[in-house]
Amino acid sequence: MRAGYYTGNYTYEVRQLPERQPVGREVKIEVAWCGLCGTDIHKFRGRAGARPVVPPIILGHECSGIVTEVGPDVKNFRPGDRVACDPSWGCGRCIWCQKGFPNFCTERHGVAKGFADYVFPPEENVYHISDSLDLETAAFAEPLSCAVHGVDLIEPRMGANIVLFGMGAVGGLMLQLLTKTAPRNLIVVELDEAKRELACSLGATQAVTGEELETAVSNINVDYVVECIGLNSTMEQAVKIAGKGAKVLLFGLGDPEKPMQFNQYEAYLRELSIYTSFLNPHTTERALALLESGQINTEALISARLELEEMGEELKTTHYAKKGKVMVRLSGKK
Repeated sequence: MRAGYYTGNYTYEVRQLPERQPVGREVKIEVAWCGLCGTDIHKFRGRAGARPVVPPIILGHECSGIVTEVGPDVKNFRPGDRVACDPSWGCGRCIWCQKGFPNFCTERHGVAKGFADYVFPPEENVYHISDSLDLETAAFAEPLSCAVHGVDLIEPRMGANIVLFGMGAVGGLMLQLLTKTAPRNLIVVELDEAKRELACSLGATQAVTGEELETAVSNINVDYVVECIGLNSTMEQAVKIAGKGAKVLLFGLGDPEKPMQFNQYEAYLRELSIYTSFLNPHTTERALALLESGQINTEALISARLELEEMGEELKTTHYAKKGKVMVRLSGKK
């Protein structure tokens, strides 16, 4: 089978791996589609994602597909089942898993390396999908589940004033979740004009550039700020424009070598609450329910559909990733 590896030093290659059968609780899934995540690009550039990166590693984790075989201990899946994966595994036994935080599991690791013809996750990380949900859309389950967790953390009240930074793929998912809270104002901050237009078509009340933002919020108290870019400049601006009593979610993945700065005294005067969001504990099922309901427009976020062999060039240039979500076609099945 094929697998797309980051091999270190800005290099990518597709390797051939021996076929194997699933063991224990493993479910062998023929991957149909896998999304390119921003963390894959971070890894390719030598930076940490959700955990340290030690190449060579298979990239990708936002995947869906069809079950081809199951291990002898699998009870809930059989060949032919259409499924999506949660790539983050928790042991279920450590103190963090016992507290309900598998994202902090002391043994946590990825179990669905989606840049491959097949993945072998344990059945507890596999989810049935309805016949009405196509496999390409189902591959959005993982990024959407992460966005759902972020919204869960800040618990936006209805009728609030919200500012969202960034209309990349995850920003586009986050925007659609935030529209469900019936905000009074939902202002998107985005440099690219086409993405600002997309934001308004997906429910933003206004879309502005960073230079226009302070004017746009001058007469309102911003109750919630969600930053989905991860640049110091946008994270710092997110804290700066937050109103009194606001909650600020720093969802974008920042550079660990370049910490952001903010004025703690000003944050104190406004009694800000600053949140971060790590992975997707217990949210995959709800993400799939949202996708199956048709309430999330994923097609509008896709910028390209590429083959596994084309991903080396895309990782170097991010030509399509700058415009939206890149979907990697494996089997390409529906």
